[in-house]
Amino acid sequence: MIPPRIKNVIALDNFCLKIEYVTNEKKIYDMTKLLKLNCYKNLENIAYFKLAKSAQTTVEWPNGEDIDPNELYNNSTSINWFKWI
Repeated sequence: MIPPRIKNVIALDNFCLKIEYVTNEKKIYDMTKLLKLNCYKNLENIAYFKLAKSAQTTVEWPNGEDIDPNELYNNSTSINWFKWI
């Protein structure tokens, strides 16, 4: 299954991503486990981490780091609208 497109992403101070999909689903993805992988080493710098942007069905950073769309969607925690604000 191809996940829905991402409408908005906000990188938080705790290395989580707040994601809103075009379906109006809102989710939180915790990146801390991926930061242990060598390919995500640059993301340990919070200023760089906060450069995250949506790229259709995933999130990417300036140096090309991205997350498998299914990993991002399936392993995110749904949140309700009031927690989104």
